[in-house]
Amino acid sequence: MPAHRALERDPEAVEQWLKERYPKVRANAGRDGGILLWQDETGFRSQCSHGRSWSPKGQTPIKEATGQRFGVNMISAIGNDGSLRFSLFEGKFNQFVFIDFLERLIDHHPDRKVHLIVDRHPSHRSKLVKAWVAEHGERIELHFLPGYSPDLNPVELLNHDVKANAVGRRRPRNLSELIDEVRSYLHGRQRQPHIIKRLFTHPATAYAA
Repeated sequence: MPAHRALERDPEAVEQWLKERYPKVRANAGRDGGILLWQDETGFRSQCSHGRSWSPKGQTPIKEATGQRFGVNMISAIGNDGSLRFSLFEGKFNQFVFIDFLERLIDHHPDRKVHLIVDRHPSHRSKLVKAWVAEHGERIELHFLPGYSPDLNPVELLNHDVKANAVGRRRPRNLSELIDEVRSYLHGRQRQPHIIKRLFTHPATAYAA
């Protein structure tokens, strides 16, 4: 199956990120004793079709699942050291959800400046977020990935992992079960930093290791 890449992607911006901007971000984080984290958000739905199945040769596999439609969203951040922080929420992702997560991140790292790498979602670049970050500039700094380049963000691999293994294979019957499954799975991943570190070994994300 071919890899998909947006036509709007700017190869020069990607090259600049890989060769200039990211090395500078990493150097700055190391110089001030900060922590480097990668952030993203995604959603999980009851009709999710991720995950594999099997059946006897010549027969189409059948997966039983509820006909109800429900979902929950996740915002998460992972570190090159194997750390994982996450929050589950219902409703749309917006600047208020993002700021709440940022507050939790700096509270969790009271003695280290957070260097957070994010994509260019409008909520990440809103005036309210910019003002909040400026007010907490000694505690946190945002760094933006090139546009249309999700493959450069290791958290995308975590999103796929959760969709395939916590949702696609479990088939929750209601929203409560979905939330419990996702939260339990992520708590397990928090106890497996070696798994999180593997997300930085993919050919597209190895540059960030």
